[in-house]
Amino acid sequence: MIKKHFGWKQTPFTREIPTRDLFQSEQYQELEARLQYMIHERSFGLLTGDVGAGKSTAIRALRDRLHPSHYVFLYLSDSSLKPRDFYREMLLQIGIEPMFLASDLKRQFKNALIDIFENEKKTPVVVIDEAHLLSPSMLQEIRFLTNFHVDSLSPLTLILVGQPELRDKLRLRSLEAISQRITTRYHLVGFTFEEMKKYITHHLAVAGEDRQIFTEASLQKIFDQTRGVPRLTNRLCTECLLDAVSRQQQLVDEESVDRVIEDNMF
Repeated sequence: MIKKHFGWKQTPFTREIPTRDLFQSEQYQELEARLQYMIHERSFGLLTGDVGAGKSTAIRALRDRLHPSHYVFLYLSDSSLKPRDFYREMLLQIGIEPMFLASDLKRQFKNALIDIFENEKKTPVVVIDEAHLLSPSMLQEIRFLTNFHVDSLSPLTLILVGQPELRDKLRLRSLEAISQRITTRYHLVGFTFEEMKKYITHHLAVAGEDRQIFTEASLQKIFDQTRGVPRLTNRLCTECLLDAVSRQQQLVDEESVDRVIEDNMF
């Protein structure tokens, strides 16, 4: 509907945007450098940010950049899993039939990681999303996962991804041993107003639009409402475009944003 109305080649502000077309803000470039460092050094990293700040998008981009001949990407977002279930899921992703006992599963997974690293000459990259919801027992299990040959070898990159409360949780004395092992940390925040304007212009350009169809006043309204959080910005911009379609307009003005905010209770 939006694409047809504006004559674009694709609809902007959707999750389907190819990672090669993602907006390269200064913050995103810094995060990308940190993630590359984690991969290169096979370290234990932490990525946090508010809901909708772009954490999952960054991980999706990381996955797409990793060549399968050099890396094995393992991803888990089920924070309710117990250690036994965690190892089972990881082994299934590798393509290994899990054993039954929890102690066997742990040993089986560690051996699989070492085999991938030493024999297949690949680096396992393990990403655990929604980590702020992990139980204390699961967080302790992650600490054990980083112990290889009494710290003389790290065959994997391990990245915890979660909301800001994960940082607070890792400050607890009971989790100090885990926190000390994290070598790289990064926290995502929303765009500034100028960054948000560039972000919107970029998405329009990817869709095939060379004009800024959002008026300056509408952009300010959008920023005030979303605080520059990418997911909220995407949602509000999409609703504004739908409003323009319904009114047969080619521009999104301040009144359009007001209508959308009132109708959708942003």
